[in-house]
Amino acid sequence: AYIEEIAAAVLRRWPGTLELPEAEALAAFRTVGTALMFDEIKTSLAAFGTHFDVYFNEKDLHEQGDLEAAVARLREGGHVFQDAGAVWLRTTDFGDDKDRVLVKSDGSWTYFTADCAYYLNKRSRGFERVVIMLGADHAGYVGRMRAMAACFGDDPDTHLEILIGQLVNLVKDGEPVRMSKRAGTVLTLDDLVEAVGVDAARYALARASVDTVIDLDIDLLTRQSNDNPVYYVQYAHTRLCAVQRRAQAAGIDKGAPQDFDPRLPSHDREADLLAVLAEFPQVVAAAATLRQPHRVAHYLERLAGTYHRFYDVCRVLPRTGEEPDDLTCARLWLTEASTLVLRNGLRLLGVSAPERM
Repeated sequence: AYIEEIAAAVLRRWPGTLELPEAEALAAFRTVGTALMFDEIKTSLAAFGTHFDVYFNEKDLHEQGDLEAAVARLREGGHVFQDAGAVWLRTTDFGDDKDRVLVKSDGSWTYFTADCAYYLNKRSRGFERVVIMLGADHAGYVGRMRAMAACFGDDPDTHLEILIGQLVNLVKDGEPVRMSKRAGTVLTLDDLVEAVGVDAARYALARASVDTVIDLDIDLLTRQSNDNPVYYVQYAHTRLCAVQRRAQAAGIDKGAPQDFDPRLPSHDREADLLAVLAEFPQVVAAAATLRQPHRVAHYLERLAGTYHRFYDVCRVLPRTGEEPDDLTCARLWLTEASTLVLRNGLRLLGVSAPERM
């Protein structure tokens, strides 16, 4: 159905398109239609809080002669041969289960040739490590991609990193939401955002390892309860902000950061909170190095729970009529540190950190 919508949009922009000769009309629909779809993709990504520095069109590789250049480079390395009228890359020399066709017997390029050209393009732009995300249905490409890098003279372990993304399933009322193009029930990123909101959608996708199948429960992600992980973390941030607002309203001056005395917090729950806070830099570094942002999400949930347990047994603000003491100030610094880490962690995931909910 969306093909008809695109065609109608093209005609609104260029009403006389159907009056052109067929070849020109087809070219116009293709050019304008592609541009309209690409604009929609960018709009959807922007609304989701995702921005790319560079958009690269495979068409540019063909027009710039990059495919010919890539094959020539591979031929110079002695890895190209001809058989049955086709041009092949001898990837079996580098662990692939079979050799791969670069140019078919009818003279047309294969998709793999474009992959080769794009890899070489990125390396020529100065990137030392090319990270490629593949869908689960393309897991079989790993062997040929690693062999391709080796054919170019690179070390696949150094210059190439391949991540496999699994499928995302939506669940509502305990039942999977079916996605079938034939049935006309295609679900888009816009649909997900409309159903649960940007924060819940981003957090839910980020908190699952990319190499596992993700089940997104729409009912859970719209629920304002501790069962909803994004609500749990965001609510913890608002609770901490509220504590600090009450302290400010009471005129409590906790001093400067250097006044914090680490000997004062002596309760086990205080020690637990200090220990979890100290882990944050290491968690972020591991998440970046291993390409596993879910580590940050799981850490934030652990920090939120640790602070709640601390707050339940350690009085932060003095009772009515009591004067704040050094321990009050120390616990307020623990609260501020927890707030800062929660806020920074959510920001790393592209999720907001509300001060009130």
